[in-house]
Amino acid sequence: MSRGIKLGVRLPMIFWMGTMRRISVVMLGVAFLAMLAPGAVTPATERVTVDHFVLSDSANETYRWAFLRHRAIARTGPSYSARAKSRLNFRTPELYRNVVQVLDGVRYENGQTWIRVRLAILPNGSTGWVPRGALTVFNKTHKRLVISHATLRATLYNRGRPIFKTIIGVGQPHWPTPRGEFYVREKLSGYYAPTYGPRAFGLNARSAVLTDWPGGGFIGIHGTNEPGILPGRVSHGCVRMRNGPILRLFRLMPLGTPVQIR
Repeated sequence: MSRGIKLGVRLPMIFWMGTMRRISVVMLGVAFLAMLAPGAVTPATERVTVDHFVLSDSANETYRWAFLRHRAIARTGPSYSARAKSRLNFRTPELYRNVVQVLDGVRYENGQTWIRVRLAILPNGSTGWVPRGALTVFNKTHKRLVISHATLRATLYNRGRPIFKTIIGVGQPHWPTPRGEFYVREKLSGYYAPTYGPRAFGLNARSAVLTDWPGGGFIGIHGTNEPGILPGRVSHGCVRMRNGPILRLFRLMPLGTPVQIR
């Protein structure tokens, strides 16, 4: 009887210990496979920065941009664990291929690279981080457009030298053209809308007032069928030019060109 009782006590203990060993082995195997999985990132590895590099440098008049390869999430920091800030769509509201200006980037020890880009959201001037794989090859320009509220003039520079100037119209006081650093994310042609002239540029700038516009109140640069009202504070926030100058600017100013509105 005593012997039977001892066996009854030992068997569950032996069974339990064997089971725990098997579970531990399985868990270690799963952890090891997770480490080998493509794209697997541990927070510790992700934080080891190997390189930080600049892509757009105003001091050297060099600016870079890229198309989106696919939809992406822009985050508050260069990490998948950072908070999501904005969704980047493959196309703009006008169905053109979406473009982002790339500012700088970081490369981690594990090979991951993150790029900081300008965003088309309010507040204007917002930036976010996306994985390098979400973007195509980087394109480069040395041009920059400056729009002045004070002089009601637009000037295009190439490597710091002015190559184009014209008078403009900007937003009325209660519908102001936003100030800040923006970029050309689309070039529009082939439409029929005399009010907007023969050509237009879509910027990533947003109106903080007319946010109920189609697409959310984006600011553009376009021609006009009322050249006599220029220069002036005449628009709902967009920048207007006479049709001759907008056609010339369309030939001179590429996608991704930075636009400073001051």
